Amino acid sequence: MATHVEMVRPIAICLCRDNDRILVSEFRAKGRPYYRPLGGTIEFGERGEQTIRREFQEEINAGLAEVHYLGLLENIYSDAGLRGHEIVLVYDGRLTDTSLYQKEVIGENELGKPFKVVWKRLDEFGPEKPPVYPEGLLALIKSSG
Repeated sequence: MATHVEMVRPIAICLCRDNDRILVSEFRAKGRPYYRPLGGTIEFGERGEQTIRREFQEEINAGLAEVHYLGLLENIYSDAGLRGHEIVLVYDGRLTDTSLYQKEVIGENELGKPFKVVWKRLDEFGPEKPPVYPEGLLALIKSSG
C-alpha cells in the first residue's frame, strides 16, 4: 500500500522587474491560467540565491545580476487533490541579457515539456484576474518598492 508523505518544500523564486512588469511562468489548472516567478526547489546544501541562478539557466538559459533577497512567503495549497506546503525565499534580480526585456515570450519549453515564460504587468493580477503565486507576492512587491 503506497502512502503519501507530506513534506514542507523549500523553494526560491526570483522577480525580474521591468518597470511595472515581472517575468513569470504561465501554468494552467482547469483551463484557467495562473502565474509564478521563475525558480524551483532548493537542493540540499544549496543556498537560495544559488537555486535561482541554477533555475534561470535551466529554464530560460539566462544569467542574473544584482540579486538581492526580498523576503519569505509561506505557500499552502491544494493541487489535484494533493496538499502542498512551500517555504518560499523571494529574490529580485536583473537579467544579464538585456535583449530578453524586449521579448514578450522568452521560453516555451523546458526539457521538452511545455513551459511558457512571459512578461506580465502587475495590474494583470488580482481579483477577477488570473492569480500570481505564491499568495502574498503582490503585497511583498509593493512593500519593496
